[in-house]
Amino acid sequence: MIVEQRIYTMHPGTIGNYVKAYAAEGLAIQKPILGRLVGYYTTEFGPLNQVIHMWAYESFEERAERRAKLFQQQNWLDYLAKVRPFIATQESKLLMPADFTKVRWEE
Repeated sequence: MIVEQRIYTMHPGTIGNYVKAYAAEGLAIQKPILGRLVGYYTTEFGPLNQVIHMWAYESFEERAERRAKLFQQQNWLDYLAKVRPFIATQESKLLMPADFTKVRWEE
């Protein structure tokens, strides 16, 4: 099991619009394809204007397959065009859970 952590830093003043758009449209597109949403968060302290979300995968190969499928969806590409102006930077990390960590996700 691996967990991908994605961090998006939004332009100041746009995080509310981004989260609203994701709740209304993006989640419904992503979740059936990516599958295992571990969590979706915004920051309150430390680096501000950030959205952080994590998705669990059985392997790096499964992640690659699911993300490739996501980018074959025209509705996902249309959604990205709507929200891209809100995003200043993005980063992605692959996290390897310790043996004693149980990864939980939304069904």
